[in-house]
Amino acid sequence: MIDISKTSLPNVLLITPRRFGDHRGFFSETWNQQRLRDHGVEIDFVQDNHSFSREQNTVRGLHFQSPPHAQDKLVRCGRGRLFDVAVDIRKGSPTYGQWYGVELSFENGKQLLVPKGFLHGFSTLEPDTEIIYKCSDIYAPECEGAVQFNDPDIGIDWQIDPAKAVLSEKDTIAPSLAEFQSPFTYEG
Repeated sequence: MIDISKTSLPNVLLITPRRFGDHRGFFSETWNQQRLRDHGVEIDFVQDNHSFSREQNTVRGLHFQSPPHAQDKLVRCGRGRLFDVAVDIRKGSPTYGQWYGVELSFENGKQLLVPKGFLHGFSTLEPDTEIIYKCSDIYAPECEGAVQFNDPDIGIDWQIDPAKAVLSEKDTIAPSLAEFQSPFTYEG
């Protein structure tokens, strides 16, 4: 059993797998290819990633991989809480530069499907937060890119104080959306 909801951005989906619980805890099928296909989601995942952030207010993103190694991502929180964000960067899209964000936590079990053509990033809302995500293509460093997490043209509310954001060097020097040349094109 799985609940799939559309978001304000096309093809960005909020997925909530059902949990079966008793006095011992719970069991949840976090990914089932056939169940997703039954809902029209046709993605073959080839890689799983696991990221740990020790500090609250850690921001990772906004990231993407360009073709030929563009990635769809299915993101969930393994421990803690995070605010997960997708931003449309498909040239010509009616929602170009718009974002959608949702809290993912161990407690709520929600997942976010971030398709190719969208930036992805997250902020940690508590210490010792883990993010686990599936990718539809391998990691290819020559295809990776980033956009500033706090770009005012995007205007993301990260649910943290941006002045306290803990960033990597790569994310600190990322270009703005206005400086960015997207490798993705909207195809209707």
